Amino acid sequence: MGKKIGFKWRLSDTGAQHGKVVLITGSNSGIGFEMAKEFAGKGAEVVLACRNQTKATDAASRIMNRYPEANVRTLDLNLADLNSVKQAAAAFIASTPHLDILINNAGVMIPPKGTTADGFELQVGTNHLGHFAFTAHLLSHLEKADAPRIVTVSSIAHTMGRLDLKNMHGEGKRYDKWGQYGRSKLANLMFGLELDRRLKAAGSRIVSLCSHPGYANTSLQRHSLMWRLLNNVALSPQRGAAPTLYAATEPEALLHPYWGPVGPLEAWGWTGRAKMSSRATNEEDAKQLWSWSEEQVGFAFDVASLTGQR
Repeated sequence: MGKKIGFKWRLSDTGAQHGKVVLITGSNSGIGFEMAKEFAGKGAEVVLACRNQTKATDAASRIMNRYPEANVRTLDLNLADLNSVKQAAAAFIASTPHLDILINNAGVMIPPKGTTADGFELQVGTNHLGHFAFTAHLLSHLEKADAPRIVTVSSIAHTMGRLDLKNMHGEGKRYDKWGQYGRSKLANLMFGLELDRRLKAAGSRIVSLCSHPGYANTSLQRHSLMWRLLNNVALSPQRGAAPTLYAATEPEALLHPYWGPVGPLEAWGWTGRAKMSSRATNEEDAKQLWSWSEEQVGFAFDVASLTGQR
């Protein structure tokens, strides 16, 4: 399979998931909801980790209506609040013996200027730092599974992202919402790649992969004028969810670290080996981003100790 050639893998091609516990952030709508529904239909225990519990409960009900035998529950998680992140992880660990698949899917895209509960710029704080901390809190629980995977959802917008560790929160006279979004998605991809390198170095059984949904028609893009103009030609949420499901479940996904639609501009098309910018694969920058992220969240994300390898 060449890097530019996609293959017709659909959500319905997902294999049986009986006995697996799957946690998906931001799964009450969009591609997250489609993933949750597919996992539930294939027998997994699915946890919808969402900020809005009313919408999460409604999403769980819709899944149960489609699959009455499904095992679906919600988890109160606000990635824009590190205290909520810690509490959500603790609640999940207390209620569940292990975690097989963690999908870091939730995100915000070009919202009005805002900050998280901890004072971070909203997009970098939610999309990257929230998931960075949440993954750290859950890593030991993932290690308890037989073949655990983490999939962090990035974006084709990572290619416009610039790492600026002296000003990751975009402070200045003019707020560049697109620049901050690209930066957060670049950080997502760099984090996922660096996490996998550290997991391998520690001898962990956990695998970290990344994905992107292409140009999918979901509410994530509600602040984008382009989405309002072009949503009729966007990928369906089901097609947008396929690369992440592929990365989370298929054995062949282990052959490449980043999956997404590989048609025109990687915005459309079938699932394939997605391209990564040279910034995303810069290992020295990834180490610096990791250290910066630890400083921001206020604790050390030591992969070796969290996975019990040291």
